[in-house]
Amino acid sequence: MSANSTHPNATSANSGRRPVLILLPGMPLDAALWEHQVRHLAELADPQVVELADCDGIAAMAGKVLAQAPERFAVAGLSMGGYVALEILRRAPERVERLALLDTNARPDTAETSATRREAVALARQGRYGQVIRAALPRLIHPERLADEGFVRSVLAQMERVGVDGYAREQEAIINRVDSRPGLAAIRCPTLVVCGRQDILTPQALHEEMAEAIPGARLVVIEDCGHLSAMEQPQAVTALMRDWLLRD
Repeated sequence: MSANSTHPNATSANSGRRPVLILLPGMPLDAALWEHQVRHLAELADPQVVELADCDGIAAMAGKVLAQAPERFAVAGLSMGGYVALEILRRAPERVERLALLDTNARPDTAETSATRREAVALARQGRYGQVIRAALPRLIHPERLADEGFVRSVLAQMERVGVDGYAREQEAIINRVDSRPGLAAIRCPTLVVCGRQDILTPQALHEEMAEAIPGARLVVIEDCGHLSAMEQPQAVTALMRDWLLRD
């Protein structure tokens, strides 16, 4: 689902300048989500993970990124990180050289989903955060990964580090996010859209919608993969991002 891949304002990673690559985690995750990409893309770019759990709202998250990023940069966001990346594009499109949207969604939250989020936050604040994050795992990762104790420990450890307050802030930010669909057609940088085939939270149709609306976007569906593609299929995601960084 790729159209024209040449963008007049895009800067190639082959141009001699090593681009800064801003990586934005999903909710409630941290830099460990992007460990493979940070390690294996460092020869092409300067990967920098910006953690977002200390911010109140998607706008504040975008502001944090823009305040510490260089004048021009590439940005990749997974899930909530994708919402933040799209907010950055609204605020400062001229600063973004490349955009990658992984397992995310351009639509606003639904009333039903917002109610579910608020229930989860209430439980977390009642001392049941461990229960809440464990209950979320079947919707976050491929069913076969649930038996991978090391992988599950890594995901849960990130959630524990974010903590109840960070979790609550991020859930509220997601609830209040805006509809990003009206701005998709204005995106002019090389854009990669990626989703896991078994992503329950943000299914393939939502990624097709984004890729069709963004001029020249490339859509890739990764097999045997749930919502946390950067961790579940790290080699595949890193290879796709390598190609994306090298596109003219």
